[in-house]
Amino acid sequence: MTTTAIVLAAGKGTRMVSDLPKPLFTVRGKSLLRRAIDVAIAAHGQTPIVVVSPETAGPIAAALGPDLHYALQSPPLGTGHAVMAAEAAARALGGDAVSVLYGDMPLLPPEMLRALSAARAERGAAIAMVTLLADNPRGFGRIVRDANGTVREIVEEVAATPEQRRIRELNVGLYCFDAAWLWPALARITPNPRKGEYFLTDLVGLAVADGREVIATPSEDADAFIGINTRADLADADAALRRRINKTWMLKGVTMIDPATTYIDDDVVLAANVTLEPNTHLRGTTRVEAGSVIGPNSVLVDAQIGPNCVVLQSVVEASRLEAGARMGPFSRIRGDAVLGPDVHLGNFAEVKASTLAEGVKMGHFSYVGDAEVGAGANISAGVVTCNFDGTHKHRTTVGAGALVGSDTMLVAPVNVGAGALTGAGSVVTRDVPPGARVAGVPARPLPAKPVQSQEEEPC
Repeated sequence: MTTTAIVLAAGKGTRMVSDLPKPLFTVRGKSLLRRAIDVAIAAHGQTPIVVVSPETAGPIAAALGPDLHYALQSPPLGTGHAVMAAEAAARALGGDAVSVLYGDMPLLPPEMLRALSAARAERGAAIAMVTLLADNPRGFGRIVRDANGTVREIVEEVAATPEQRRIRELNVGLYCFDAAWLWPALARITPNPRKGEYFLTDLVGLAVADGREVIATPSEDADAFIGINTRADLADADAALRRRINKTWMLKGVTMIDPATTYIDDDVVLAANVTLEPNTHLRGTTRVEAGSVIGPNSVLVDAQIGPNCVVLQSVVEASRLEAGARMGPFSRIRGDAVLGPDVHLGNFAEVKASTLAEGVKMGHFSYVGDAEVGAGANISAGVVTCNFDGTHKHRTTVGAGALVGSDTMLVAPVNVGAGALTGAGSVVTRDVPPGARVAGVPARPLPAKPVQSQEEEPC
């Protein structure tokens, strides 16, 4: 038995007060629609049909690409009409059943949709649906059952009697249909006299009239059915998804000092024994290995963090820290930067598109861009690689064990040899040989360096 999914995404979402179509708003790093598509693929093993309107078609195709199956609903005339618009695409894909879900309900678990399809197939029902048992109706329609508990109809809240409004079983719009029954049944729906729209909920009454079974499986997972109509709903969904993600990682051995202020995207991967301090944001494809401590107040985007690293009040973007590296507070690395093993990056320091080899120490208030820094080198406070000439970026190389003095300007392209030293405030405009000592503006050779005692430390 195969099931084809239809995702309804034709609504513009005027209550979002935005030119961006509602399905393209994001929670935890993914759009609402992308989440619905991922749920359908995980549940049924194939790409769903996405129903769009003339207003949403262009932005959605631009955001999600042309490889999805699209169906155009023009003009949008209700949920039943949206499924009608997908009939040709669904028939082309084949399948014994059709599941329908909304593109603005981002917390549906795939296993719920999978179980719904299986239940319908097992019973041979015309319709299977998941319902919500809740005291807050949130505008959902009510499930009306007879004395035997058989589903008879769905009544929309605006049309419900006072007695029906007291029903706690709510229709959340998650269905699975017998495909052979669905398509001719859709043709029998008539427009609602008040709105002129075709309601998918009318199919329940048709199934009952046909003597076909309607299965309604109650759930009490209110978070799963948070639908997005306003930005307040979006915040509720984001908070609920964050709780779900954080709980999953804590059960796998990640320590969160304050889960309420810890923000983790779906595609982040964490090892056991990672510690996340408050107000930490892990985004994109970030990976963090065991023993590392992130935060507080750190942001990692597409970052790779090795074991036993520390990122204190700092930002890592598309860059990598290797084992034992430490950075912060108030530092930033970006542009495929690499901090090698046991590198120390001080406060208010920035590294861009550069590699700092093992044991490098880079002082505060420094900038290193487009550079290679050798093992054990010392980049003192206020050092700047002057890598941009107004047109092109140029590279700087600092050799192993070199000491670049405070406030040195390295005017790229330039090489500082292994073991070399630049005096404080130097402007280096030409290559410095290995072991040489230079100072001044522009830097000039210094007298022979006296022997340094074992107690002396580099600046």
